[in-house]
Amino acid sequence: MSNSISSNFNYLFKYIIIGDSNVGKSNILTRYTQDKFNEQYQATIGVEFGAKNLTINNQIIRIQVWDTAGQENFRSITRAYYKNSVCAIIVYDISNRDSFNSIQNWIEDCKMQSPETVHLVLVGNKCDLDKREVTKEEGLELANKNSMVFFESSAKDNINIIEIFNKSAQTIYDNIEKGFYDLNNENCGIKIGVMNNNNLSNNIQLDNNNFGPNNFIEGCCR
Repeated sequence: MSNSISSNFNYLFKYIIIGDSNVGKSNILTRYTQDKFNEQYQATIGVEFGAKNLTINNQIIRIQVWDTAGQENFRSITRAYYKNSVCAIIVYDISNRDSFNSIQNWIEDCKMQSPETVHLVLVGNKCDLDKREVTKEEGLELANKNSMVFFESSAKDNINIIEIFNKSAQTIYDNIEKGFYDLNNENCGIKIGVMNNNNLSNNIQLDNNNFGPNNFIEGCCR
């Protein structure tokens, strides 16, 4: 598996990042897509978008990531982005017990709004901090209880950020190979892309702005 930049791709995977405010969701996105970290907290208004390509088994995978606001007053907007997601990354702050206590609500909300095939990943962020209110064992126990993959991460120190996306993408790709998803149904969160040298017989041209609720017109909810 390798990361690369390409305008073409074989598959597009739609990801969503959810969790309470100030747990580091936006920094996870920007660290992954731009290798940048913002020391100053700035609340997400509605949703923000980023994308990056990676290669799995010589297939170019476009990871399209939607970062959502954690505030309750934006919940009706962000819920619309749960739909058509193949992967949901649910984030808490290991130094904030309240953000961890909210995780089960985020999980239930996600399960209600997302496809049944959604791949769930639990992330305890800010593991670089000395102040810890949630143990790694607690995070792992909650993940196991909900059949989720678990990581502790630091967007600041770039710990496990690439692994979160690459390993989940590998799992999704493996599930495609096993026939787990109905690729004719866009609700599964996967679209088939056009590659000049692919052998797919039913390709469709993708436009990043045509994937999601209300066609996801870029910038409409920022």
